[in-house]
Amino acid sequence: MTLNDIKAAVDAGQTVHWANTGYVVHKDRLGQYLITYVPNGSCIGLTDRGGHRLNGKETEFFVAQSKDAAENPGNQSRPDGQGRGVAPGGAGAFPLGRQL
Repeated sequence: MTLNDIKAAVDAGQTVHWANTGYVVHKDRLGQYLITYVPNGSCIGLTDRGGHRLNGKETEFFVAQSKDAAENPGNQSRPDGQGRGVAPGGAGAFPLGRQL
């Protein structure tokens, strides 16, 4: 996904992951796009300080599967099967407990 694709998906309310389902891209109340590692709440910016280069490869970002797909789990990482694995604790995204 390109930077614009990621921002558009987040703005549309879709859940975007980076590398595996443990990382979620979200927009904070200041309008910053962040990547959060859900199990421990650690986060980094989606891009470099200039806002132009992704902190990750375009091919590592993906939109979460629909609930229908979650009922028939297959590969829980990236859709092309090249992900870094599933986050500890199970499949699927966890809701963010708080906005940073």
